[in-house]
Amino acid sequence: MKSAGELILYKDFSGTDEEIFYPMASIIERSRRGGMDAKEERQKFYECFHQLMEVSASHGFQGNLWHNYLTYLLISNENAYSRACEIRGNIEGSINEIALHDFEVFRYFFEFDLEDLGRKLGVDCIPVLLHYERFEGNGKVFNSRIRDRICELSVKLEQTQSVSEFKDCVTEFYRDFGVGKLGLHKAFRVEHHENGAEIVPITNIAHVHLDDLVGYELAKKKLVENTEAFVEGRAANNCLLFGDAGTGKSSSIKAIINQYYDKGLRMIEIYKHQFGDLQSVIAQIKNRNYKFIIYMDDLSFEEFEIEYKYLKAVIEGGLEKKPQNVLIYATSNRRHLIRENFSDKEEVREDMHTSDTVQEKLSLVYRFGVSIYFGAPNKKEFQEIVKVLAEKHGISMPQEELLLEANKWELSNGGLSGRTAQQFIDHLLGTMK
Repeated sequence: MKSAGELILYKDFSGTDEEIFYPMASIIERSRRGGMDAKEERQKFYECFHQLMEVSASHGFQGNLWHNYLTYLLISNENAYSRACEIRGNIEGSINEIALHDFEVFRYFFEFDLEDLGRKLGVDCIPVLLHYERFEGNGKVFNSRIRDRICELSVKLEQTQSVSEFKDCVTEFYRDFGVGKLGLHKAFRVEHHENGAEIVPITNIAHVHLDDLVGYELAKKKLVENTEAFVEGRAANNCLLFGDAGTGKSSSIKAIINQYYDKGLRMIEIYKHQFGDLQSVIAQIKNRNYKFIIYMDDLSFEEFEIEYKYLKAVIEGGLEKKPQNVLIYATSNRRHLIRENFSDKEEVREDMHTSDTVQEKLSLVYRFGVSIYFGAPNKKEFQEIVKVLAEKHGISMPQEELLLEANKWELSNGGLSGRTAQQFIDHLLGTMK
């Protein structure tokens, strides 16, 4: 008989996970040994069932909830084995024997007959636990993509015929999707707590694709080439997307993470006031097998702001070399990121070393090896964007009328830009019956 106390690698669970797994495992172990107090164990079982229902509802599980939960623990637990296998798959070494030992324990709990436990305890809710149907709208922790992958892996693990096959299924998941929050999610934000910076998953991101961005083919090509070099382990540069407002800079970044997530690309969004946490964030991700883009949206600095100096040191120039699995992508409406005054260019200034002052300000943008310009579309390009978006959203309107209304809209709603075109289409969709 196996025991949860025998686990070596898959041991440290946090919060609710620990409150469910170990008590439930203890109930199962005592039921196998015999001589348990059914009344006392029944009360403990109902408490575990309550916690399991809460987790299942928040995570969107369905089917065999106990198996879903065990699967969730396996793909969430970051340990020496799971981190080594993320994005790589099978590895060599003695750690495989330790992992096999732990998977044997997990498989023991997978194979346990909960219906028999229900009879011993005198509970009648086991069928619901084994054949649960989720309700519409539940599951806010994970998006549907992750939720479904957990449920699919759960079924595969149920059907394994040996511990080795069980191990192969889990390891294959690590190779394809990774492990823990960094493996299960595409994008993250940074929150600062008393203990320092925490990388927090963003569970609801826009499903934008590069094909959705009409035009800008050269700009998209440069962005794709640099990103592909990065995810494939070749030399790549930090990237600055600059130009007019509403031209698709931020949308292009979102599209990149959607396109290359399956190749191990992840994105962490960080704001200017959080630059003090940059070193801590990089320290948390530098030894992982994923490729990380640190994303800074709408980046710019006023003359009195000095945060750009911290960013310069992080990008290039500090004693510690920037990890090869980290790049910085930024968007800005300013080519040089830092506001420049005419006084910077005057022949007579208070600063005796004027050229040094200007170079100090420009040196930040020079640390971005790739700069990509996104300019506002002309009238013809704007109309083409409107026509493509209208067709995509199934808007049936005579082209002449469509473009006439689009022209009226852009004159009073921000001018010629891709964002204005999308807002016009949203307006049409909202007024359609």
